[in-house]
Amino acid sequence: MTTPPTTPASEPAVPYGTPDAPRIAVRGEARLEVDPEIARLGITVTARGKDRRAALDDLTRRNTLALDLIKTYGEAVERLETGSFSITPQLKEHGRGERIHAYHGRVHITAELTDFTALGELTTRLADLDLTQVTGPWWALRPNSPAHRQARQQAVREAVQRAREYAEALGTSLAALVELADIGAENTQPPPYPAAPGNRMRSAAYGAAEDTTAAPLDLEPQRQRVYAQVNARFTMAPPQL
Repeated sequence: MTTPPTTPASEPAVPYGTPDAPRIAVRGEARLEVDPEIARLGITVTARGKDRRAALDDLTRRNTLALDLIKTYGEAVERLETGSFSITPQLKEHGRGERIHAYHGRVHITAELTDFTALGELTTRLADLDLTQVTGPWWALRPNSPAHRQARQQAVREAVQRAREYAEALGTSLAALVELADIGAENTQPPPYPAAPGNRMRSAAYGAAEDTTAAPLDLEPQRQRVYAQVNARFTMAPPQL
């Protein structure tokens, strides 16, 4: 019985090209600085009472006061969320046994604003509330910000330009794109609470609020850095060396 001839396996692609189709491998990068699109504030409302119910009632009242104040800014507030909540007993430091001296209540609120003019005024008014702590602002871009697309496209153009310059240095030109690899763009969505110098404000109000309203804070938005990077491979016409 005659064995039929087998079809030879296809030749693997040569990663570095051939003399007839040399390859160029380049990397394209883009770094942009753009204005932020959103600002986040962290608001922590606290309360204290001799018993659990008193602390809870006081915390509920203060939390409602802070939420109502934030909601008065309407469309300037894009997102409003309540985070952690706790009621914690405080034990007496001295004396026999475990005796509860008071209860402490705490609730955390996150507000995300797009109107930076309203941001300074809201920050000041929140910090003017009793037993209310304000941290932030944390500046950021939206995940779907056009700045990310702009950085990626600029990185691709940079890769093409760099490859073209290499080809021109050899007295030839690009023939075709073989591969374009997106190796990721950094800082596309910054952490909600970055600990960066000059990017944090902290204010706390404890005790009775003054009769006069404090002047709004003048907050300067922090520029955001967007980075994109791609790898690209091209073929070029054989150069005359």
